[in-house]
Amino acid sequence: MTATLVPSAVGQAHRDPNVLRWLGAYTASMLGDGVYYLALSWAAVQAGTPAQAGLVMSASALPRALLMLGGGVIADRLGPRRVVIGSDAVRCGAVLAVAALLFLTSPGLWPLALLAGVFGAVDAVFLPAVGALPPRITGKDQLARVQGMRGLALRSANVVGAPLGGLGVALGGAPAAFALAGALIAVSVPLLVSVRVRDLPRDDTPRAARTARSDLRAGLRYVRRHRVLGPLMLAIALGDLGFVGPLNVGLTLLADRRGWGAPGMGWVLAGFGTGAGAASLLLAVRGRLPRAGLLAGCAILAGSVAVGALAHVPALPAAVGTAALVGLLTGLSGALCGALLQTQADPAYLGRVTSVSSLVSLGLTPLSMPLAAAAAGTWGLGPVYAVSAAVCGLGGVVALAVPGLRRAELPD
Repeated sequence: MTATLVPSAVGQAHRDPNVLRWLGAYTASMLGDGVYYLALSWAAVQAGTPAQAGLVMSASALPRALLMLGGGVIADRLGPRRVVIGSDAVRCGAVLAVAALLFLTSPGLWPLALLAGVFGAVDAVFLPAVGALPPRITGKDQLARVQGMRGLALRSANVVGAPLGGLGVALGGAPAAFALAGALIAVSVPLLVSVRVRDLPRDDTPRAARTARSDLRAGLRYVRRHRVLGPLMLAIALGDLGFVGPLNVGLTLLADRRGWGAPGMGWVLAGFGTGAGAASLLLAVRGRLPRAGLLAGCAILAGSVAVGALAHVPALPAAVGTAALVGLLTGLSGALCGALLQTQADPAYLGRVTSVSSLVSLGLTPLSMPLAAAAAGTWGLGPVYAVSAAVCGLGGVVALAVPGLRRAELPD
């Protein structure tokens, strides 16, 4: 039986061993992800053409997008801790199996494509469960701090994961890198097993009357009718749609046309990561920022202006500084939106609520990247950045215009 956690007795999250065990598991899992993606890219390029490698790298997107909402239902039905443990166990087993296969033979691209598909399908249940877990391990007054800690862990994993993967490839090729990824993901499993979660109130609805489809409809209806969550999802969607294109394909084109090259692009991305890390650190230290809804809306609006300005900065140092400002503002708004989502949602619906947010951010917004590239080729980078900034700014307008969201506060 799972031990019950009493949030009022926990104290500050950064001093709570239970939260720190969860944070260690999350960091290990994200490090494994970073190593995995580099190993997959390297192995795919070695086994096929660049076009084939691109298809392998994108093979996870479709199952992740198609199954994400169903993953939220599973997280709510089975409990997020159990789902995250199972997800990491499956990912670990799949990566280690491919590592062994590549070590023993040269099977071509098919096992890599299969692995990418498995990762996409598992992500569809893993991501909603990860988002639903923090409110079950700490009190509502600590969720903003936990969001900051999670952001710091993710940024650190992004910085360290790729070099670790490169070291694995250098020492033993793709099989060694995949084995390292599997080992890092495996570290998360015993840590997660030791994490204690708070039990939810028992649902008196007969299990036979609750189908997966009815649970999904109930979750979507809950989000649509909620005075904060409905507009919050719209604000997140608009903010992400306006942000993803310029900071991915747009930045590559910008670095090429400005003559900054790959090193310059790396510096701009480092500036963005530094700003986003600073926002996470601020929340991790402060724990709570007053007037969270208003602050999130203002940060989205200010961030949209910084996104639009990035296309008009000619010098690399100024572009790095602008990117740092973009990271700071979008990191702050993203962390606040995540904390509001977790504190406003009923824990019984949190997996489904998180699945909607994850579908928007990770399933649909990447579709804007090819559109941004095509538009940049037709009209140039300036108009693309301007339109993207306007779309991002609309997210801030929604946050400020809807009274329920604008007045939303994080718990004391």
